[in-house]
Amino acid sequence: MNSNLKPENLTNRVSSLVNLIEYQDDTVVSRTLIDKKSGTVTLFAFGENQGLSEHTAPFDAMVFVIDGAVEITIGKNKHRLGQGETIIMPADIPHALKAIEKFKMLLIMIKS
Repeated sequence: MNSNLKPENLTNRVSSLVNLIEYQDDTVVSRTLIDKKSGTVTLFAFGENQGLSEHTAPFDAMVFVIDGAVEITIGKNKHRLGQGETIIMPADIPHALKAIEKFKMLLIMIKS
């Protein structure tokens, strides 16, 4: 995963989420927008057929698809999401993501 984009302060600035991160073929790119003790907000851009293998997280996480389409598996349930759709992945439940086509998402994780 490529996450070497320099942090940029977006506070008090209008931004287009879809334009804050670019696709790169055959890879996953991430850009952290907020990184606090209380949670993170991260943008991802996935090349077609790229994904994240099954894993768990200790906190609930919300995915909001801003472009393209993804298949998200939570436990044994598969969900197909497209632009403008969202799902919450519960804490401690295995989940995985696979790009059906290239897609961009916003991942919001609130720590408690």
